[in-house]
Amino acid sequence: MSFDLNDVPTPCYVCDESLLEQNLRLLDSVQQRTGCKILLALKGFAMWATFPLVRKYLKGVAASSPHEAQLGAEEFGGEVHAYAPAYSDAELAEIIRYADHISFNSVSQWNRFKPVVAAQPKSIGCALRVNPEHSEVEVALYDPCAPGSRLGVTCDQLEGANLDGLTGLHFHTLCEKDSDALERTLPVVEAKFAAYLERVSWVNFGGGHHITRPGYDVDRLCRIIDGFRARHAVEVYLEPGEAIALNTGVLVASVLDIVHNRGDIAILDTSATAHMPDVLEMPYRPKIEGAGAPGEFAYTYRLGGLTCLAGDVIGEYSFSEPLRVGSKLVFGDMAHYTMVKNTTFNGVRLPSIATYHPGAGLRVVREFGYEDYKSRLS
Repeated sequence: MSFDLNDVPTPCYVCDESLLEQNLRLLDSVQQRTGCKILLALKGFAMWATFPLVRKYLKGVAASSPHEAQLGAEEFGGEVHAYAPAYSDAELAEIIRYADHISFNSVSQWNRFKPVVAAQPKSIGCALRVNPEHSEVEVALYDPCAPGSRLGVTCDQLEGANLDGLTGLHFHTLCEKDSDALERTLPVVEAKFAAYLERVSWVNFGGGHHITRPGYDVDRLCRIIDGFRARHAVEVYLEPGEAIALNTGVLVASVLDIVHNRGDIAILDTSATAHMPDVLEMPYRPKIEGAGAPGEFAYTYRLGGLTCLAGDVIGEYSFSEPLRVGSKLVFGDMAHYTMVKNTTFNGVRLPSIATYHPGAGLRVVREFGYEDYKSRLS
């Protein structure tokens, strides 16, 4: 991105629409080659100011709550698919207003809500999420198939179950994975759920497909989808969230102070725990434009967040020039799982949200204030 940092109010998420469109074109090429449908998983990226662009390429959204379903229906359009580990009566009543596909996490939930769905004036395609008990994800926090997982029905739980009325199956086994992980997963799904695959008209492959990451094997993904559709004569959906916005956004922050305790510590106007929580949850070390590993350049700093949490630390980085109060830092790949997960912990102001396009420049589309904090409480 080549915008002037002086134009950016900090902290601020900035999404480059030209980079976003590059990702969308790649995703659309998969749709065109295979006939599959790709949905935007709102749990990963829900920056609705970009939806006019995203809906030019993708078929709809995947929602995990009534609010996501409503946002998708009102701001995106297209198909609205819903899945949650469980629905209450009130939540399902809301979701039904917006969704045209609903996946249930258990046979008991399907049996409970089947009459409710059947009573609707519109047709709603219903699926059961299945758990093939095949793990591809190394970090247990993100592994949907970890032992004891609450997500999805295992094949033994389907014996004798009445699945009449279901039109789809849904599985989700991946997180930031290449197509080889899907290639290993599908034979397990087909072996364990073969009898049910022959009874449905659509299958949702879930998310975690890192399709827009450099080096991802798109050709293999297309072969996998083509082969599955040929074997089972079903419609295939994918619902990545991260892949849509991967490497399209940054978080710009400013240095507020420099303190010293066994080294130099720069305190920023942003926060790992409040504004980029995956830094602590995943965990990972985000890239910063122009910065290196500790000791790589002349000046090394520990970068700390604005909250009172002792562990609100982003990491140690080195710079070729000393940091000063007012210095601006640009954290890379901050479009996904940031805006959707940030909090007002400590009453810290949420970062502003901006779009950037090389032809149109920088545009701040949302700023946050006291009322945004107060309205979440009572």
